[in-house]
Amino acid sequence: MSKTKTKQENETLKVKIYIMGSAHEVPESLTIMKAMEYAGFKIKRGAGCRAGFCGACGTVYRKAGDYRLYAALACQTQVEDGMVLTQLPFIPAPKGIYDVDSLQPTASSILKFYPEVARCLSCNACSKVCPQDIQVMDFVQYSLQGQIDKAAEVSFDCVQCGLCAIRCPAEIPQYHVGMLARRLHGKYNTNTPETLLERVEEIENGTFEESFEELMSLSKDGLKKRYTERDFVDQKKA
Repeated sequence: MSKTKTKQENETLKVKIYIMGSAHEVPESLTIMKAMEYAGFKIKRGAGCRAGFCGACGTVYRKAGDYRLYAALACQTQVEDGMVLTQLPFIPAPKGIYDVDSLQPTASSILKFYPEVARCLSCNACSKVCPQDIQVMDFVQYSLQGQIDKAAEVSFDCVQCGLCAIRCPAEIPQYHVGMLARRLHGKYNTNTPETLLERVEEIENGTFEESFEELMSLSKDGLKKRYTERDFVDQKKA
């Protein structure tokens, strides 16, 4: 029976990885992003929340003895011995500029800004590469069919990493298509909650200005104290 490794042992055990063609030995417990920083790389772009939500750290890599090209979020993927990787500062996919108020939740609106959607081959390469396990091909097809509500629902967990776009043989910027579908759905197919309208009105009327000014005047320790001692208000009972 193998022994369970202690935290200290995990931190000292090293694996060899290759970053931009150069070999580096790094602790095996690190994520790709932390391993690159451990190796001396300073990440100026391609890093954001470091928690798997912002999608800024899309990366591609290969494993030793494996012909396949893998893609993932660098902040969420642990290094492996023999891994060959690089960091993508951004995905250069075209982004449509539009005014949602002048559009309608239809396939025509999608095709107006992303006509390449009609070239979808249904190869599903986009879904296979998605680190969020989203059925990307499905929401692209829903968009093409004008089923904007379904496209918005399926693409809801998209973090805009853009990895789908770099694998697409039809050169579709799927993540931008999903964003437009969600905006159209939110604008035309959903009801605005009354509580949201009330809160917007309160902000416009300056209801919270005094509270904001008080918070801005607090020191770092004061903010921490206020945060830990805060009270939660049940809006349904308020």
